[in-house]
Amino acid sequence: MISGISAKKTLAWKVAEQLREQIEGGDYAPADKLPTEPVLVERFGVSRTVIREAIATLRADGLVESRHGVGVFVLGPKQTAETLDLFTNATDKISDIIEELELRIGIEVEAAGLAALRSSPAQEAEIQAQLDIFAKLVAEGQPTDDADFRFHMAIATATNNIRFKTFLEHIGRRIIPRVKFRKVMGGIDPLPNRDNILLAEHGEVVDAILARDPEQARDAMRRHLLGGIKRYRGLATRRPA
Repeated sequence: MISGISAKKTLAWKVAEQLREQIEGGDYAPADKLPTEPVLVERFGVSRTVIREAIATLRADGLVESRHGVGVFVLGPKQTAETLDLFTNATDKISDIIEELELRIGIEVEAAGLAALRSSPAQEAEIQAQLDIFAKLVAEGQPTDDADFRFHMAIATATNNIRFKTFLEHIGRRIIPRVKFRKVMGGIDPLPNRDNILLAEHGEVVDAILARDPEQARDAMRRHLLGGIKRYRGLATRRPA
């Protein structure tokens, strides 16, 4: 016969597992607030104590955090080593960089469109500010890697969909192909300086976002990323086997 304490622990485990599946399955995004205790009590048909123990389990696993007086918020599913290595490994394979750019097209083209539709005046100002910083660095002949990343982050943030921002935050500066490629080339960038080209492409994206034209914003971002693919494909034809 199962004791009352054991039964309660079993119920807490079941609730925790169901919530875990919902978090890992994407039903709750990072930064989403979980339903309140009364709502969870009604949903699962258990006591407040069981709900609290289930939340404690998720908190111990790093899936949620409790904010005093505010509620419980999702931190996101734990990343596997394979997921964490998706963009982190340095590579001199141009095919890898092209594949990553193709993946970015699938994500960032839509991000640009959503930014054109949803961005607030403050977010528009931040996108413009990042473009201005990039332009200043180009004019001064300074490195633009970080500015390039911050520009794309500003657009992802302006979607007001945290998943876009979280994706780019996870990848970090490695989203910029030349950062990864240069690392394995001993600090040497095999492509000619293209900061002025990138600045012009960024400017087209910003113009479309500020004009509130989602289709033009998507087209501009697509051209920008396809330009990177063309440049690296051209480099591939020049590299010795």
